[in-house]
Amino acid sequence: MNIEGSSVLASASLWAGVVLLGVYHGLNPAMGWPLAVARGLEGRRSKAVWGAWLPLGAGHLLAMALVLLPFALLSWLMQWSREIRMGAGVLVLLFGTAMLMPWSRALHRHRWLARIRPAQLALWSFVMASLHGAGLMLLPIFIGLCDSSGMPGGLADADTLRLQLMRQSLGTALMVSLVHTLAMIAAGLGLAWLVYRYFGLRALQRAWLNLDKVWALGLMAAGIAAVATA
Repeated sequence: MNIEGSSVLASASLWAGVVLLGVYHGLNPAMGWPLAVARGLEGRRSKAVWGAWLPLGAGHLLAMALVLLPFALLSWLMQWSREIRMGAGVLVLLFGTAMLMPWSRALHRHRWLARIRPAQLALWSFVMASLHGAGLMLLPIFIGLCDSSGMPGGLADADTLRLQLMRQSLGTALMVSLVHTLAMIAAGLGLAWLVYRYFGLRALQRAWLNLDKVWALGLMAAGIAAVATA
């Protein structure tokens, strides 16, 4: 396989990772699908289930973008690209480790979420995604996508090169956030609809599965992989 084919394969694999993480986030109860079910049961209509995902998705998208965009602004520092990748990996690893600490459990108790008002769904989604480090999970993949895009050619000077790299990285950050959020909404909405349509309140009462340890281990694995491949 030639270099160009390898680059395309690597890029496709990274984008698949963006989608798969979105599916995982959507299926995780902490990201909001039980709230969509609760709205449907309260309103006794399926439209309430579908309507909940606009604010939930908006909050999640904002949380992803606020993590990725600052790193996109740094991505033009090509002479320090290895250090940036290693720094991002260590950050993700430390966040995952912190989530396993006993003192972090108080931040991840969700019983109070049943009393949240519909108008607060977007804010709740943003806060929960941020507390769980959902955006940090995407950092290693995002940096890999920036590296796989290659250096733009035919530029006149260093300033033009830096500007082009910054624009390219910002566009990648926004696209990663959007694709990830769409996958998250699709997975969560599908599960919310199935629970609302076929299982009802009993399933909702048991929906708050504790996936914090799985989430933390996933963050740690992503951080280790980022450092190892830097």
